[in-house]
Amino acid sequence: DFQTQGIAYSNDKGRTWTKYEGNPVIPNTDNIHDFRDPKVFWHEPTKQWTMILAANDKVMIYNSKNLIDWTHASDFGLGIGSQARPWECPDLFELPLEDGSSKWVMIVSIGNRLEDIQAPNGGSGTQYFVGDFDGKTFTLDPKFAEDVKEGNALWIDYGTDNYAGVTWSDVPKEDGRRLFMGWMSNWLYAQVVPTESWRSAMTIARTLHLKSTDDGLRLFSKPVKEMESLRGKSYTIPANTLTETLDLTEKLGFSPTISELQLEFTMSPDSKADFGVELSNSKGEKVRIGFDASSNQFYSDRKESGKTDFSEHFAAKKHLAPRFVSGNVVKMQVFVDVASAELFADDGATVMTDIFFPNEDFTQLKIYSSGKGVRLNEGMVWELK
Repeated sequence: DFQTQGIAYSNDKGRTWTKYEGNPVIPNTDNIHDFRDPKVFWHEPTKQWTMILAANDKVMIYNSKNLIDWTHASDFGLGIGSQARPWECPDLFELPLEDGSSKWVMIVSIGNRLEDIQAPNGGSGTQYFVGDFDGKTFTLDPKFAEDVKEGNALWIDYGTDNYAGVTWSDVPKEDGRRLFMGWMSNWLYAQVVPTESWRSAMTIARTLHLKSTDDGLRLFSKPVKEMESLRGKSYTIPANTLTETLDLTEKLGFSPTISELQLEFTMSPDSKADFGVELSNSKGEKVRIGFDASSNQFYSDRKESGKTDFSEHFAAKKHLAPRFVSGNVVKMQVFVDVASAELFADDGATVMTDIFFPNEDFTQLKIYSSGKGVRLNEGMVWELK
């Protein structure tokens, strides 16, 4: 009924494993439900191992000198951020800032099966916190604490389908990146999606960056640079003042079913336009990924994307995401992979991941705009391997 923490070791590079005879190394003495998902790392300043562990509605931090004998150091999370339960898949890591200093980032996923509780667009999601860590205690940055008072949260991805992601440990120092990958689904419907020989995929691997914005410290996500190695044929979209839909289907020379788009738009100061990318097929099914200037929000709309009736939660509404940078230039980088779209907007300030299930591949691509005052400055589309 209750989880505990044990260890296993390997002496042959992971080919075989032996469970430690003294397990559990961390017993669940308080009988906490959902006592799981340990992430262990070496904390060099205090010369000890640190474990961050999910414990229902909080995280618990433990220390050890030898990976066997563990001491409970602190708790974090009660009355902070989203209190939907259970908290899952925590991670804790240090990121540099532009001024040469650094902060620590904690990410925590919400294993929520309710549509209307606190994840940005219902169900599962991954929130993050920014602060300092002394080897034992994680303390919120004072300004960031105002952003995540109980009931408020900031999310690593504002789509419905990026959950339970954690980062790689021990990336070589000469590389230096903090790399993240998430599970591309949502517990609202993960067990009923209309698939046969497979169910669920992973997101694109992403590099995480911590940046100062007008609203405070924010976590940015960018697709890893290795994604560029998948590029094949390309099409350059000429600059265009968008007064009507721009159909690119016949111009591309390839199908956008598996593709990458990079688009830069300029809005007039008073524009209230709604613009973005539309993927569609001959059955009239479509997905739209765009920006609504009137509300200053990005969105993903899969209401007419094909198979949607397997869950009342899947496509009941457009999925909305705030914009975290100001200015009249809007950047959108979109990766399409048959049954998913991942948006990296404004150089990764806003990210949205959504899955969909068309009855026929999306082979048509359009750039649309409703309203005046929007210009497409530049655009590229690549076919991806």
